Amino acid sequence: MGFFSKLFGSKKSESKNEQIEPTHYNDYLIYPEPKQEGGQFRIAGRICKEINGELKTHHFIRSDLLSSRHDAETFMIKKSEMFIDQMGEKMFD
Repeated sequence: MGFFSKLFGSKKSESKNEQIEPTHYNDYLIYPEPKQEGGQFRIAGRICKEINGELKTHHFIRSDLLSSRHDAETFMIKKSEMFIDQMGEKMFD
């Protein structure tokens, strides 16, 4: 399998090298990181916030699958904003 990846290129290595720009919401940073699964994208990402000098991170994964990466990123941001409004810093407990 490694031979074919080198011959035809591997998408996984490209996606790990890309920089993700966070979306700022209140004092939180939202990093959309959709996971590709069977030609669709699972809504996933991170919510981060600095609390008392320490960067706290909550990994966010949903069961929703969408047909485009852009849609999965957009939906992840919206869902994260609602989650932040509901949970606040409790998400890091």
